[in-house]
Amino acid sequence: MEILAQANEWLITRFGDLGPLYAVGALGMVLVVLTLPIFLNKKADPLDKLKSSNRSGGMQGGDRGEKKALRHGGGSGKLDKYADFLEPQDAEEMSSARLQMLQAGYRSKSAVRVYHASQFILGLGFLVLGILYAIVTSATGEVSTQQLILSIIIPGSVGYYIPKYWVNRRLQTRQQEITNGFPDSLDMMLVCVEAGQSLEQSIIRVSKELRAGFPALADEFEIVAHEMKAGKEKVQVLKDMAERCGVPDIASFVTVLVQSATFGTSIAEALRVYASEMRDKRVMRAEEKANVLPTKLTLGTMMFTVPPLLIILIGPSIYEIAQTLSSSAL
Repeated sequence: MEILAQANEWLITRFGDLGPLYAVGALGMVLVVLTLPIFLNKKADPLDKLKSSNRSGGMQGGDRGEKKALRHGGGSGKLDKYADFLEPQDAEEMSSARLQMLQAGYRSKSAVRVYHASQFILGLGFLVLGILYAIVTSATGEVSTQQLILSIIIPGSVGYYIPKYWVNRRLQTRQQEITNGFPDSLDMMLVCVEAGQSLEQSIIRVSKELRAGFPALADEFEIVAHEMKAGKEKVQVLKDMAERCGVPDIASFVTVLVQSATFGTSIAEALRVYASEMRDKRVMRAEEKANVLPTKLTLGTMMFTVPPLLIILIGPSIYEIAQTLSSSAL
């Protein structure tokens, strides 16, 4: 008991009245971090052991395993045993999270797992930094309990929401890139179809031409071409593309192609009409931005033009009035 009393006195003299509370919180965090892998550790599946033994039995099996790892994204095996903790258990939530990662450009099967792992690691790391900051600030001066709580919670919340902000930002950037490059891709696709190429061949050619300027749209067209070559139903391939992109223009384009294939109309004619509509829509977007520009410039004009103008016009008069009043007062 004497040792505990001495430790308690040292904590109070070192960190203030809340020193023992900080020590208990730090000890709890250490215990949580140490015991978390024990709870999350999952026993190895015998089927996985059998697969690994068969894969190591020959060079050919190893090559197949390497290709499979490349297709699914490297490094995902380290998080497989934490899948129950890092992935949503509800099928709808998992499907929504998977679709969001696809729309952001992350196609690996472990993308959702890595996303939630990043949220957990960054949130916990920033929370620990907040605790350390709270300990240092409380040791150097008197800090209120509310400030201590905010200095701990705010860094943890920031670390937790950084991956979410990154994914949302990447999703918006990717969708904007697809929207900007889609009218040009339609024009090129129309030229290819009218030249006698099939829809699959024109999509492959357009994806190659768009690779330098719009890589996200080129990737989507390339996936569509490969899935069509693999024998997947064309209508389903196009619908999957619209779902992956999440862009209304792509969804309308897919609807046009599906109706063209259903009713047997010419694909070239459908592309010509829709490409014309997309060109008009692009002009309308440019006009809309041009019309909004004067409104955005109004605030800057008022802030940087009106005050200097008032100073130039009224400044001399105010100075003379001040001089007159000061001389009359004397």
